[in-house]
Amino acid sequence: MKFLKSPLVAALAVGFCASAFAQQPVANPAELGFAPDRLERITKAFQGWVDAGQIPGAVVLIARKDKIAYLNAVGFRDREAKAPMASDSIFRIASMTKPIVSVGAMILAEEGKLDIAAPVAQYLPEFKEVKVRVEKGDASGNKEVAMVAPTKPMTVQDLLRHTAGLVYTAPFGKGPVAELYQKAGILSRDVTLAETTAKIAALPLAYQPGEVWEYSAATDVLGRVIEVVSGMELDQYLYERVTKPLGMSATGFWVREADRGRLAEPQVVAATGKRPPAMFDATQKPKFMSGGGGMVSTAPDYLRFAEMLRHGGVLGDTRLLSPATIALMTSNALKPGIEYGPLVPLFADIHPSPAMGQGFGLGFAVRTEAGDNPLPGSPGSFYWTGAFGTMFYVDPKQQLVIIMMEQVPLPANGFYRHAIRYLAYQAMTELN
Repeated sequence: MKFLKSPLVAALAVGFCASAFAQQPVANPAELGFAPDRLERITKAFQGWVDAGQIPGAVVLIARKDKIAYLNAVGFRDREAKAPMASDSIFRIASMTKPIVSVGAMILAEEGKLDIAAPVAQYLPEFKEVKVRVEKGDASGNKEVAMVAPTKPMTVQDLLRHTAGLVYTAPFGKGPVAELYQKAGILSRDVTLAETTAKIAALPLAYQPGEVWEYSAATDVLGRVIEVVSGMELDQYLYERVTKPLGMSATGFWVREADRGRLAEPQVVAATGKRPPAMFDATQKPKFMSGGGGMVSTAPDYLRFAEMLRHGGVLGDTRLLSPATIALMTSNALKPGIEYGPLVPLFADIHPSPAMGQGFGLGFAVRTEAGDNPLPGSPGSFYWTGAFGTMFYVDPKQQLVIIMMEQVPLPANGFYRHAIRYLAYQAMTELN
C-alpha cells in the first residue's frame, strides 16, 4: 500500500500545485483521521479477491481533507497478458460519464446559453411530436395500447434527473418501450449521437415526463443538447470545458494510441473462454459519443473531478461552476411520491428512493438520510457507479472522496462497490 510515498503520488501532489492539493505528501494517514492498520484491510481484501480469481485487479483511491490517504493498484491490468495493474491505468467508466456530461450542461446554463427548465424540443425539434405509450384496460380486463400526447413537456431538467420518460434497453430497461429501443439498436457505437437521438425521438416515451424515475438514455440525449447549444461535438466540448481545465489528461471517449498500454481489461469468463461481450473496444474512436456511458478515465483523473464538485465547483485556480450550481446539482431533485421504474434489483444500494435514504440530483444520486441505507455515509453525500465496475463517492461532511476502478461487469461488481464503502469508513478514526 502506498501512503503518499510512491513516485506517482508525489507526481500527483506536484500536479495539484496552485490547488487545494498543493500540500506536502503526508506519510502518516493518522493525520487525516485514518488508522493505517485498518487501511491495510483494503489491500488485503482486494488482493484476496485477485488471488481467488474473482477480479483481475483494481485501483482504489481514498482522499480526505485535500490529501490522498490511500492509493493502491492490485492485481492485473490484463490478467491474460500478465500485465500488472498501475495506479494510472485507464478504465471504461460507463455511467460515471453522466456526472461529467451533467457538469458540461450546467456550464452552459451558467452562461445563459441553456435553460434547464425549457422543453427538450426547444433544442431538439425532433422531440416536438413525441408520444407516450399507455395501456388502457376495459371492464373485462382486456388491454389496449394507445399513444397519447405528454401532459407536460419533457424538460432538460428531466434529462438530468432521469424523469424524462425515456428508458434503456436490457439489462437495465424492461418492458415494451425498452424492447423497441433494443430493436432500433439504440446506443450502438456505430451510429452518431445526432442519429441516435433522432431514433429515440421517433419512439414513444414509457411514462409521462416528470412522473417516474427510471434510469435511461436521458444523459445521451443531454449530450446531443450540449452539441446543439455549444456548436461543438460532445467529445470536443467536454475536453475544452471540463477535462482539459481540470487536468484530466487520460479522460475521454477513447484511449489514444500512446496510452493503449494503460488500458485495463476484464478477465476471461471461465464458462466461455472469452472476455465479457459488454466491454466495448475502447482503443477505437466511436461514431457515437455516449454521454451516458462512453468515457474512459483513471482514478487520479476522476479524483480531480470529484474534488472540484466537493469544493463547490472549483479546483485550485480553475472554477467550472458556482457554489450555487453545485448545491443545486447535489440536492434531491425528485418530487415526493414519485414512482420508480423496474430497476430496483439492479440498483439496490444506489436506488434513489426514500426507502434507501436517497434521492437523485442533477447527474448522480444524493444521500438524504443517515439511516435507511445499509451502507455508511453522511447526508449530503453524492455518488454514482459504472456498469463495468467503477464508482465514486463524495462525502462533503467528512471531506472524503472514495474512488474504485475495476473492470468487472454487472451484476458481480455490486459486491465490491459495497465492500469499498465499508472498508473506507471502517478505517476512519474520527468523524466531523
